[in-house]
Parts: sequence; C-alpha cells; structure tokens
Amino acid sequence: MENNGNILMHKYDVGRLLGQGTFAKVYYGRNLKTGQSVAIKVIDKEKVLRVGLINQTKREISVMGMVKNENIVQLYEVMATKTKIYFVMEYAKGGELFHKVAKGRLKEDIARKYFQQLICALDLCHGRGVYHRDIKPENLLLDENGILKVSDFGLSALSESKRQDGLLHTTCGTPAYVAPEVINRKGYDGAKADIWSCGVILFVLLAGYLPFHDSNLMEMYRKISRAEYKFPNWVPPEARRLISRILDPNPQTRISIAKIMENSWFKKGFCAKYEGTKVGDEEKLPIDMNTILKSSEHDNVAETKLELPKRTNLNAFDIISLSTGFDLSGLFVSNDEKDEIQFTSAKPASSIISKLEGVARHLRLKVAKKDQGCMRLEGSNEGRNGNLSIDVKIFEITPSFHLVEVKKSSGDSREYQRLLRRDMRPALGDFVWAWQGEKQHE
Repeated sequence: MENNGNILMHKYDVGRLLGQGTFAKVYYGRNLKTGQSVAIKVIDKEKVLRVGLINQTKREISVMGMVKNENIVQLYEVMATKTKIYFVMEYAKGGELFHKVAKGRLKEDIARKYFQQLICALDLCHGRGVYHRDIKPENLLLDENGILKVSDFGLSALSESKRQDGLLHTTCGTPAYVAPEVINRKGYDGAKADIWSCGVILFVLLAGYLPFHDSNLMEMYRKISRAEYKFPNWVPPEARRLISRILDPNPQTRISIAKIMENSWFKKGFCAKYEGTKVGDEEKLPIDMNTILKSSEHDNVAETKLELPKRTNLNAFDIISLSTGFDLSGLFVSNDEKDEIQFTSAKPASSIISKLEGVARHLRLKVAKKDQGCMRLEGSNEGRNGNLSIDVKIFEITPSFHLVEVKKSSGDSREYQRLLRRDMRPALGDFVWAWQGEKQHE
C-alpha cells in the first residue's frame, strides 16, 4: 500500500488500523499537504471482483457523491492501483455512537439532538433517491464536536433498484433494526424501512437497550412483525408517542420523515441548518471505473494516481456516470431546468457536429464555429433578454465516446428551455446515448 514507508501516493500518511471487514480495512490517515485527518478505506480489488461486488462498489462511490451534508461522512477522493481501491473519507474522531449507547441510555436532550441529525441526513438521502438500509448505532459516527455522521452506504439502494411494483426486494440490514416488511419478503419502501430503523435507534438512545431482542431469531422476528415492545418508565410520554408512530408495523400508516420533523417533541431545540446537497468545492480525482476495476494478477507496477488526459475538471462521479457499461446517469439530479445540460454520445465528433449543424438549420439558428470541438448557435429574434445564444462543447472521453455540453450563454431562459424540450432534444434522437441527469432508457 505504501510508496515510501507509510506514505500513500505521496499524498497521505497512513497510520493505525481503525477497523476492518471481509473486503476492506479502514486506516487513520493525514493529508501531507494540509494536515487534515482522514479515514482511508482500502478495498481488495481481487476479492471484490471474485465475489461480484463491482456494482456495490460503484453504488457506494456514487451514493457518497450524491449525498453531501454535514451529517453524512464525506468522500474526498478515490484512488486505485492494480490490486487496491482507496476511499479517502472524512475522519470522525468521536467514533461510533454505539460506544456511547453501550454505556447506557442518553439524556433526553442529547438523544433528541442525535435523532434530529439522523433524520435530517436521511431526509436528504431519500430526496436523492437513496435508501441506506442498514441504519444502526455502529454506522452512526461522531466527529470531535459531537456532530453525528451517517456512514457505510455499502448496502444502500437507489430508486432505480425498485421493481415494477415500485418496491425494493433485497432482504438486508441488521436483524434487530430491520423493518417487518423487509423480513416478510414481499417488497418494501426503502424510505419507510429506514424510518423504522430510526425508531429503533431513538428507542435505544432513550431506553438504553433494544426494543426487540430475543436469543431465538425467529421469535425476535415475530416480535418485530407485531411491534411487541415495552417502554421503560423513564421514556417521556411525548417521545413514546413519536416512537409508537415510527414503530408502526404497517408501512402504509407509519409516520413519514416530513411528519416526524413537524412533531412537537422532535422540534424542541431543532435548527434546520442543513442546506441539502453541497457539491464539493474541493478538487476531486477523476476516476475511470473500467480502469479501477480491471483485474491484473501479475502486474506489480508501483501505485499511480489515475489521471484523465482530457476534460480534467470532471470529478470522480462525473467520470463514473459517463463510463461505457457503468451508466449511473439516473443517480443524479435532473438538469432540465438549468442553463447547462449534458449528454453522451457514441458517435464520432465529426458526426455530432454535422448533426448539430442540421438541427441548427432546422431551428433557424446561426452556426458560428469558434474552434475545434466548440460551436455557438445564435437566434435571430431578439427576446426580452436579447438574442438567444447557445454554446456547445464536445469533449472526448474515449476515442469512441463523447460528452457534449449545451449551455445558454445569453438570452431568455424560458425560450432556451422551450427550445430544448420541444425541438432540440427530439431532433438529436439516436445520437444521444444518455442525457446526464436522467435514467437511461434501453
């Protein structure tokens, strides 16, 4: 793992082991340039490939790029060698919330603070179509200021994982925290299942023990399916009422996150300061998942930082979403209402330019070529904000795979959106492999 002693890729000083699982180990690290503490998750690429966890690895990277929030562990960078994949993540100095709970129940105000932060984090995740599916105290970390951080999205699911019935069907999670509908194997709503787990968490924080526990696993599942549990006398009445609405065995009548956030007990001292997605300002390493996941048993080349020779301002999640065979476009927020949209195409650049010129002629737009790979389309009618002007840039991702950016540089936004939806997008037809921000259709 090291280039020089315990130095990873001339960038991170790797220290003590923080934890380990079947396929990965997590180490404490320090950024040599900034001094920032980080956690470095080291994944054995050969094991991941051998047991078929490629999709899970993709999904974890993708999810952590989508859900950026103060209460979610941040992924700073992903690097790789021929044998390892490295996630450089936010370091939570306070450790697992589990260790606090293991010492006994928490004071009501402290428990409520952690619960508020957990609900805010999941509200953001669900809004992005991400369902954690393994909420438990071991996956809730604390930073040095006691701020809760949701971690470990390895079992998470995305909205496009739903079947035609609109439900998820993979049974996963930790038995004591899993919702009854997950156990019943008839399909479940990922958001409602996460909410149930939050109810178990809140019970544990206030009571100091699990609501559902039995040495016989089937008996424990029976209690979960019937929501059979008892409150200790020290749990406040208001909190009891809220927990009862969360631990409702019927997901149809179970309280939603929106209603939880309106609850009087929940709102005490609550400050809704989180701002949703914060796309990182820090520079991230471009990653080609095809290269990262390529297996080589005999290559002992020293570790090299993966660089993309063209379009270097793309971050890791952009590259993953564009890589042939690894389309994750459906994971990202729709760009329909923005002044800039992107699409990918498997056509040659010359064919894309010719097609765009034809579309422009059909729409009576003037074509002004600026330089290689760049075009400007200009309207002749002056709108309320001046003439409509559209810049088009074509980037080569691979020789047979291109990214095309379409951006309004001047003019009326409504006119631009109308032209895109009604005329340009239909006219481009089969030249588009995938519109970024939308689920790819076969």
